[in-house]
Amino acid sequence: MSPRPLKVNLATPRGFCAGVDRAIQIVERALELYGAPVYVRHEIVHNKHVVDRLKGLGAVFVKELEQCPPDRPVVFSAHGVPKSVPAEAQSRQMFYLDATCPLVSKVHVEAERHFNEGREIVLIGHAGHPEVIGTMGQLPDGTVTLIETVDDARVFTPKDPQTLAFVTQTTLSVDDTSDIVAELKARFPAIAVPHKEDICYATTNRQEAVKQAAADCDLVLVIGSAKSSNSQRLVEVALRAGARAAYLIDDASHVDWNWFDGVDTLGISAGASAPENLIAELLAAIAERFDAQVVEHSGVVETVTFKLPRVLTEA
Repeated sequence: MSPRPLKVNLATPRGFCAGVDRAIQIVERALELYGAPVYVRHEIVHNKHVVDRLKGLGAVFVKELEQCPPDRPVVFSAHGVPKSVPAEAQSRQMFYLDATCPLVSKVHVEAERHFNEGREIVLIGHAGHPEVIGTMGQLPDGTVTLIETVDDARVFTPKDPQTLAFVTQTTLSVDDTSDIVAELKARFPAIAVPHKEDICYATTNRQEAVKQAAADCDLVLVIGSAKSSNSQRLVEVALRAGARAAYLIDDASHVDWNWFDGVDTLGISAGASAPENLIAELLAAIAERFDAQVVEHSGVVETVTFKLPRVLTEA
């Protein structure tokens, strides 16, 4: 019996963004220049496949700097770190490379500018996420208030509504964030807003691509880590866009093929830290079981690139 037909909507853009690509290149280049081991504080990006590949090249992943010897390079992850981390590295005379995404660094600079201008700062984000920890850690304890939901925004009481500013985590849902921002603006008309949207271009583009691809889907699969905020948001966006079901999977081996019962149209995307080979493997697994007609949706063409630290390019 011939396999039944399945239409596959492939969202574009998907997968690696410029910040993730830069962070991975920093670890790879450091290994080339300085040899193994190169230490990395926290996962360089939230993807097990990426981390495991770099481990195979000689990277050693640790939770804190105290686990690193002072005579080997250490890389800080793409999510950014509190100011206390490079300060500790300097005090131990360690050679460190900062792989913080430049768009996260922009939020750090923005928060510090607001603080220096005497404003109270609200950070829209998710508690416990490394990026949120890093952004809050740019400023003294107690000077940044985290807001996670519209309800948080409704009950927030600032010290002075006239000297208030907000910044956001870069990997949030565009729709959720706009609702929170609308509530803050309605309650505090004088609140200072970012010069440019803090949610990064890649997050926005991937969410828009999923909206387009998922609208007529029975099922959407998003490749990405459960730790990855931007990947989790893609699942939520797919469901809001009209998909009957949507799941986050690490790779093709995590697919439950029972999900495909009654599915005629499938949508596929990948979070910003998921490598493209995982998409290829998923499509191959689908092709073994279905007569798959893959339609790649044409989305924004991304041309953004970020330079590596000069010490890695001039060596």
